[in-house]
Amino acid sequence: MKEKKRGVLGSFAHYVSLNILSMVGLSCYILADTAFVANGAGAGGLAALNLVLPVYFVVSGLGQMLGMGGATQYAILRGEREAAKGDRVFSETLVMALVLGLLATVLGVAFADKLAVLLGADAEIFDMAVTYLRTLMCFAWAFLLNGMLVCFVRNDEKPNLAMAAMLLGSLSNIVFDYVLIFPAGLGIFGAALATGASPIISMAVLSTHKIRGQNHFHWVACRPELHVLRQIFGIGLPSFINEVASGVTLVFFNFSMLSLAGNLGVAAYGVVANLALIGVAIYMGIAQGIQPIVSLSYGAGDLRDIWRIYRCGVILAVAIGVLIYGLCFFWAEPIADIFNSAGDPVLRAMAAHGLRVYFLAFIYMGVNIVTAAFFASVAKALPSFLLSVLRGMVAVVAFVLILPRIFGTDGVWVSVPCAELVTLAVAIALVLRISFKKVDF
Repeated sequence: MKEKKRGVLGSFAHYVSLNILSMVGLSCYILADTAFVANGAGAGGLAALNLVLPVYFVVSGLGQMLGMGGATQYAILRGEREAAKGDRVFSETLVMALVLGLLATVLGVAFADKLAVLLGADAEIFDMAVTYLRTLMCFAWAFLLNGMLVCFVRNDEKPNLAMAAMLLGSLSNIVFDYVLIFPAGLGIFGAALATGASPIISMAVLSTHKIRGQNHFHWVACRPELHVLRQIFGIGLPSFINEVASGVTLVFFNFSMLSLAGNLGVAAYGVVANLALIGVAIYMGIAQGIQPIVSLSYGAGDLRDIWRIYRCGVILAVAIGVLIYGLCFFWAEPIADIFNSAGDPVLRAMAAHGLRVYFLAFIYMGVNIVTAAFFASVAKALPSFLLSVLRGMVAVVAFVLILPRIFGTDGVWVSVPCAELVTLAVAIALVLRISFKKVDF
């Protein structure tokens, strides 16, 4: 295969670089929404956007779960030269993406107002929150299908095409954001419409893989098999949790900030959280980049290469984390000013302080994300699930419920660094446990 001809380190550099670019591009359209809404609708619009973003993360997470679960299993089967079984995995994954996507669309549109209230929208921002949420959920089916297809195309030896699809989708969103919010004057509705169009454009690019006849996976008519679906969901669940973790964090942090500092506190956290998406996207790019080559090596029985790829991923994640923290520490005020069109000094001070504390987690967060993806890539769903649910749900929720009661808003900012540190200790223990078994997977 092409990966073997390129060599393991060459494959690592190739896949990881392309996937980092793809994931950063994907997160940029959320950042673009934040910047354009902040300048077009003020702090109220920024707070409304931040409150409803968790729903987007759930939808995106479902696409990631099906894509990573199905595509990982497909890559392992390719490594084992089981093409027919790989086609079956693709077909069952596609059906599940369609079913869940349509269900999410119907429920999201029908219950947008109730979701907005549940997420904490008050009378001041309720209408904006419902408008953004209802418009966005019209495209839930597209987000699921696109997330699934990107993963399969990437695992079909076309990381370049997957990157191009994601970047073009993200670029179109940024352009549409500006046009629809400002010249067209559509406000927050225009921002949601621009975001919804992004996965459709991405899928149009991905379709060239089939049109050119370069795809190795094919649709086959088959009845869903429980063990296949269990493998897809089991392997993909950590990816879902990693994606939803941002949404879970947003919900609890938003409620904490609302109680401590009102809508202005939510807006300040919105600045920090949306910038954090860029850093998380880089780590997810590393994780998704190592997945195809780790899975192929695992299917082929090349255990030595598996550990080489993992070590490279960890080293790169730590180096990038140090760089990210340095930027956020020394340039906190100028970064906060990008989202502070009114020049509010309180918002500026809150956001800058949050950047300096919150981003401590990024020094070691990448190790946790890469390690969870590593376990999933070798079909070890349990340790991958454990790390993902610990950092994304259990530890962060526990800290954000306890620390703000003691330290106020500082307790909110420090919750993520504490949660990631606990997860790091567990990740090291799990890796050492396998290492002492002489890589006996």
